[in-house]
Amino acid sequence: MAKLRKGDNVIVLAGKDKGKQGVILAVKDDRVKVEGINIVKKHQKPNAMTGKEGGIIAQEAFMHISNVAIFNATTQKADRIAYQIGEDGKKQRVYRSSGEVVATA
Repeated sequence: MAKLRKGDNVIVLAGKDKGKQGVILAVKDDRVKVEGINIVKKHQKPNAMTGKEGGIIAQEAFMHISNVAIFNATTQKADRIAYQIGEDGKKQRVYRSSGEVVATA
């Protein structure tokens, strides 16, 4: 189960974009797609049926979820996530370092 969700602000821990920040666009199994991170060039054929133009397109690629960590805005550092039962009886995500509730986007 992934503790990171679409819309979370993350920081890259490893790879060519180490240290950069972005927002998660998609989560698929154990991989995430982050806005503006891991840009790859795709050679695309034109398709008149769907209206797609041909050419070389730059787009974000999926990267492994272990290469990113949620960004804690109060400490300005990468952090981990834990789950706690809140006072209202619902499960909520909290930062491991401080115990603060993670703001949901």
